[in-house]
Amino acid sequence: MLASASAQADCPRGDLDSIYCDEDGDMVADRPADESEWADPDTLIFAYTPVEDPAIYSDIWQPFIDHLEEVTERDVRFFAVQSNSAQVEAMRSGRLHIAGFSTGPTPFAVNLAGAVPFALMGSDDGQFGYTLQVYTHVDSGINEMEDLKGKRVAHTSPTSNSGNQAPRALFPDLGVVPDEDYEVIYSGSHDQSMLGVVARDYDAAPVASEVVERMAARGLYDEDDVKIIFETDSFPTTSYNYAHNLHPDLVEKIEEAFFSFDFAGTALGEEFEGVDKFVPINYQDNWEMIRTIQAANDVRYTREDLE
Repeated sequence: MLASASAQADCPRGDLDSIYCDEDGDMVADRPADESEWADPDTLIFAYTPVEDPAIYSDIWQPFIDHLEEVTERDVRFFAVQSNSAQVEAMRSGRLHIAGFSTGPTPFAVNLAGAVPFALMGSDDGQFGYTLQVYTHVDSGINEMEDLKGKRVAHTSPTSNSGNQAPRALFPDLGVVPDEDYEVIYSGSHDQSMLGVVARDYDAAPVASEVVERMAARGLYDEDDVKIIFETDSFPTTSYNYAHNLHPDLVEKIEEAFFSFDFAGTALGEEFEGVDKFVPINYQDNWEMIRTIQAANDVRYTREDLE
């Protein structure tokens, strides 16, 4: 079931798809009014954002999956997604119950799939986020943003915040306009953008700091081969969401599992260095800057724009 029957009627919804309602004005889909439409599955499907090697992340997430199973008293399966659009579609169709959506695709998940963001990875002091960094090869001769003119620059994918949307909104004020001053080549992922810079397949690439930091920690590239020529202030990182139509008792258990999980000594804690816990957030406040960037790019939250 995609959404409640009541959501088909005229109701406040803002940018939400017509199958959802937003009576309380918090910019996320309301739970169906009809209790018979609340989902309460015996097996929960969890997905992390698309990554270069989903199999590795299945193992990394296993300690959390075990904890989630214990707290919810449900079986939990890790679902390896291949693209942002596939992940959004899976939640929209009811096949995905809990998911980590990347920064840029999060508004698409909220508006098209009824995702409800409630948590981010953060530190004990409540801090969270990542930056957009522009990397180039150390021997490229590129030292500042205006040097990108006439170059081949790897963006990740159209919906990515740091890999495409933020560069298109922010770079013109830095003296360089994507697609006009330099050639945009979509690499498909932050990993591929970074590896392409190292191999000199691309002259430069805007990427998410948290991704390249994890790549460096795994020895996937030599940090001495690259340099940063620009970095932004922090953006919110991957949002963790539950489907809007889950039973409220189940939602309570899901939130309890996230906020009680201890990263220390786990594979997840080792992978996400500097992260201590999940911290509570809400979409309306924490994604305001991202929505502003996407509005500057005339983004529309449609399935066509997502793809």
